[in-house]
Amino acid sequence: MADVHRTVDVVWKLESAKIVAALTRMVHNVGLAEELAQDALVAALEQWPTAGIPANPGAWLTAIAKRRAVDHIRRAELHSRKQEELAHALARHPAEEPSGAWEAGEAGEPGQDDVLRLMLISCHPVLSTEARVALTLRLLGGLTAEEIGRAFLTPATAITQRIAAAKRTLAEHGVPFDLPVGEELAERLASVLEVVYLVFNEGYSATSGEDLIRPGLCQEALRLGRLLAELAPDEPEVHGLVALMEVQASRAAARTGPSGEPVQLHEQNRGRWDQLLIRRGFGALLRARTAGAGRPPGPYVLQAAIAVCHARARSAADTDWAQIATLYGALERLLPTPVVRLNRAVAVGMADGPAAGLALVDGLTADPALRDYHLLPSVRGDLLERQGRAADARREFERAAALTRNAAERAFLERRAEALAAADPAGAADPAAAGGRTLGRAAREFLGRDGLDAGTVRSYGQTLRRLELSLGAGLPLASLTADRVAGVFAAAWGGAAPATWNRHRAAVRSFAAWAGLDGTADPHGDGPADEPSGGPAAGIERRTGRSVPAAGLSPEQLAALWERPGAALRERTLWRLLHESRATVAAVLALDVQDLDLDDRRALVRDTWVGWRAGTARLLPELIAGRTRGPLFLADRRPGPARRPGPTDLCPETGRSRLSYERAEYLFKRATRGLDPDGRGYTLRQLRA
Repeated sequence: MADVHRTVDVVWKLESAKIVAALTRMVHNVGLAEELAQDALVAALEQWPTAGIPANPGAWLTAIAKRRAVDHIRRAELHSRKQEELAHALARHPAEEPSGAWEAGEAGEPGQDDVLRLMLISCHPVLSTEARVALTLRLLGGLTAEEIGRAFLTPATAITQRIAAAKRTLAEHGVPFDLPVGEELAERLASVLEVVYLVFNEGYSATSGEDLIRPGLCQEALRLGRLLAELAPDEPEVHGLVALMEVQASRAAARTGPSGEPVQLHEQNRGRWDQLLIRRGFGALLRARTAGAGRPPGPYVLQAAIAVCHARARSAADTDWAQIATLYGALERLLPTPVVRLNRAVAVGMADGPAAGLALVDGLTADPALRDYHLLPSVRGDLLERQGRAADARREFERAAALTRNAAERAFLERRAEALAAADPAGAADPAAAGGRTLGRAAREFLGRDGLDAGTVRSYGQTLRRLELSLGAGLPLASLTADRVAGVFAAAWGGAAPATWNRHRAAVRSFAAWAGLDGTADPHGDGPADEPSGGPAAGIERRTGRSVPAAGLSPEQLAALWERPGAALRERTLWRLLHESRATVAAVLALDVQDLDLDDRRALVRDTWVGWRAGTARLLPELIAGRTRGPLFLADRRPGPARRPGPTDLCPETGRSRLSYERAEYLFKRATRGLDPDGRGYTLRQLRA
């Protein structure tokens, strides 16, 4: 019995995509198609233990599922013409009874185009990124909600709700089960490639959790990529992605040490690299070049070429860094994202020396897109260490450790910081231990003073936490210069309204005065709220401007916002709730799960009722995902030990803190730049207008 169940499980993972694809072509509803396929799976679980496993299990499941589809159409008395077509098709290719065995190659197998259509539907741009990933793994990978949830450290209930919402969205938009052509096909394939690579990257370098690598996700992404290469053999970018994943996956066994700790590329035992996967990657890159003959290479082909350069080197010293830097230059011209620029800086630092790489990295520190990206300070730490600047390198590694959500990576970065301190106790010693004070320690003392109300602590804390994240909690307080603070302001609040800018400016000035950095206050006194300028705040000018109420978004802009592809569930819910409730942003962000009345569509926060309508009501259950306590809107990651929020701002079930106004505003501005004729983006308050 156990062997039969294992066989059913394996067959389902291999054949479910083909079966669902064939049924979707018949019933034109991906949700219904999956239900019918599940009925066939139940029939197999009931009949195979007694009747035996058919010679062609996939064909058996397909035949049963198609019969379920015909029965459904007949019962519903719909689509009479389609019923005749299906009946004639089944008459031409009669299926064997469920107890029999199908021979390989007999009728009933869905065509390859059906699977490609299903892949394009599951990655359709009308769905958010999270929905595309979940639906692809469900329909194309045959994974259960529990398996997907374990892979992404998300409750299975949330995955189930996400998949159901995705199917509902596809049905509401009437997404056709057709193969697009021309530019539309290229755009849709790009969405598929994005999802497949996202799945691979989450497995190859997990963004959260205890493990650095999740092999199951890597294997599933490789399987989907290889399948896509068979379905679209003339698309060079498809082969480029497969080549990239094959070569990267070849290093998996060498990427972690005995305790699961990360091993850097130049320290890996190349004898442990999987040569079969490397050869497959080389072959896929050759197919990409053949398919793309006469055309410039795309992003995935260029990234695959970079991976192949690493794979060809017999040792780290043999790596052709000049060629890799050239390839990254070509990739940057094609895809000028901050992450690509950072990777190019690494290559330039290896090819031309750490000073050249550091110059490029320092040009990225003011980019808002990288301000919380842990690899930016990690790369800076590497380059600084190679320059012999141990104290500066140590602070960068500590800052990177505070930013990452992956436990294995955090421990690795902390060990690197500790190793620098041990190797150079004089240069890398903790300033606090040497009698000085660090930014982190001073910030805690400043916020821990008696007499500060909760609102003031929260306001000041937002400013000081941003300084710590951007400059490092271990920065000696004496090194908190005006230039450094001005850089943080430009990256974090450069596009902020005058009131927001001035609030953070006042917080820095008050902190500087309290700490005695401008010579105006006793460093152990309480200090006034806004002392004369000096020290760290010297370069921060007060912004002026009348507070003119901003115009609200037009109905057309709101419609485009609600349908924006790739928007996260948290952001979509927040935007809807702000628009429907007309409540202040602060009030909405202060909502707790236990205060929600989902039936009456309202919640009590700070003695004020906040209500909402149907748009928010559809999204809230999925956002909550089984949580019963804590903040409704959560931050992306768990807070570090140095910036632990109060109990009311911490979710006891996930360990994550409340989403900040600053972060929510930044994400909304970034999401609405395309809607704003001036390209600056809108503010959350404009959702209420």
